[in-house]
Amino acid sequence: VCVVACMCLCVCVCVLLHVCVCLSISSKISPSPPYPGFIAADIKGTGSWTQLYLITDYHESGSLYDYLKSTTLDIKAMLRLAYSSVSGLCHLHTEIFGTQGKPAIAHRDLKSKNILVKKNGACCIADLGLAVKFISDTNEVDIPPNTRVGTKRYMPPEVLDESLNRNHFQSYIMADMYSFGLILWEIARRCVSGGIVEEYQLPYHDLVSSDPSYEDMREVVCIKRQRPSFANRWNSDECLRQMGKLMTECWAHNPASRLTALRVKKTLAKMSETQDIKL
Repeated sequence: VCVVACMCLCVCVCVLLHVCVCLSISSKISPSPPYPGFIAADIKGTGSWTQLYLITDYHESGSLYDYLKSTTLDIKAMLRLAYSSVSGLCHLHTEIFGTQGKPAIAHRDLKSKNILVKKNGACCIADLGLAVKFISDTNEVDIPPNTRVGTKRYMPPEVLDESLNRNHFQSYIMADMYSFGLILWEIARRCVSGGIVEEYQLPYHDLVSSDPSYEDMREVVCIKRQRPSFANRWNSDECLRQMGKLMTECWAHNPASRLTALRVKKTLAKMSETQDIKL
């Protein structure tokens, strides 16, 4: 028992230190980091228990989930939330070389509850507890053996049916993109067009229960290949129509067919430019 406890503690400490390093480096690289700015970290314990503390910037608007439940959006606000979110994801997925560099990282638990909204209406990626990094020097993926991680509602088909290639880092990147497509859907539903807006709902709210099982999600996502539906009004608004196209290409059943974070970022930037919106 002691050996297992020590091993678990070592793993937790390593994860904490890894996340701290990534947050600290990213804060130095970018004046507006794409995930909460790192402030401090600490480890406390009495021998029988241990607590790990990671202190980051506080964002009073809370998570994107909380924000969307209480806030409707115009086109500018929608694009700002979407663009800043995918910018953070793009930063996470990209390896940066040099003394101030960082490894490529896949999140593995992307959802609206793990994205925070800043005071200026921009988003940052949070909760890297399940993140996996790519060690480019050895072409290895630093990951625990269990493929079933994250939140069931946001799991891509290859995780639900256990066909994900655990040794291929790009598999985790594409899994993130599926989850991000669902987040785009959550954002777009709250954008007002023609005086109409849908109430906030979680993805697949009309197809599974509030706490779906793996089997529930596998039947909907893998077997029936269903995805969240679009409101008819989206066809009458060019920006919402393009958002619908984006999310459809993010949550494609075939991981190789999904858009990358960089591609989504560039498309959203172009959409903003067309709308004469500065992000």
